[in-house]
Amino acid sequence: MSILEVHNVSIRYITGDFKDIGLKEYVMKRLRHDYQVVEFWADRHISFTLEKGDMLGIIGTNGSGKSTLLKSVSGIMEPTEGYVVRNGNVAALLELGSGFDGDLTVRENAYLRGAMLGYTRKFMDETYQSIIDFAELQDFQDRPFRQLSSGMKSRLAFSIASLVQPEILILDEVLSVGDGAFRKKSEAKMKEIIAGGAATILVSHSVEQVRELCNKVLWLHKGEQIALGENVAEICDAYQKFLNKELTLEQAGQIAGKQ
Repeated sequence: MSILEVHNVSIRYITGDFKDIGLKEYVMKRLRHDYQVVEFWADRHISFTLEKGDMLGIIGTNGSGKSTLLKSVSGIMEPTEGYVVRNGNVAALLELGSGFDGDLTVRENAYLRGAMLGYTRKFMDETYQSIIDFAELQDFQDRPFRQLSSGMKSRLAFSIASLVQPEILILDEVLSVGDGAFRKKSEAKMKEIIAGGAATILVSHSVEQVRELCNKVLWLHKGEQIALGENVAEICDAYQKFLNKELTLEQAGQIAGKQ
């Protein structure tokens, strides 16, 4: 049985001009059938499955629907069409600093984030020191979170997400933040998590990082699924040539789709 199944997921945003015209004008436009509604499909017909130990890299240019897809996979939003099946607990690190309170201390935020992920106080008591040690924040535990640098915030967030031993771990551009030493450390942790049987999704603009860590890759472009497979090197090569304008999207997609 797959630990994660994404079946024909499509996500639609509906926008209108309400914020620009106010309530009274909105009501009048609706009565006159003159209200403008715009549909935008962030993702269309995305499907993949992950088994224990899989690491899926999701690549694509800005605006390709990567982060929106992750929100659906993690359960933050429901897909407009299709469905997601999760057979395990999910830890999702989608936005740097999300879920933290700038006025609380690092220690308090660690417990807060753990609670948001569904972990008990007992579990957090047992893992707290490991979290702080991995994040290298031993000297900052009682400082307000807002005083941390972006790299420190990233280290704490990644440490909590990775050390709570999730069965499904979702990371959006997390490994690209921080200094070189921490990137190597976090990549080593990813390999350890994969070896332990977790299924991981990594969104990264670093093609080399995807090559190094992932055994599967999904290429999205403007919400469309261009390629999916275990032929990671071939798909990454085609994607890089597309970025370099050596191939058109259609040409690159045909090459990437060959197993």
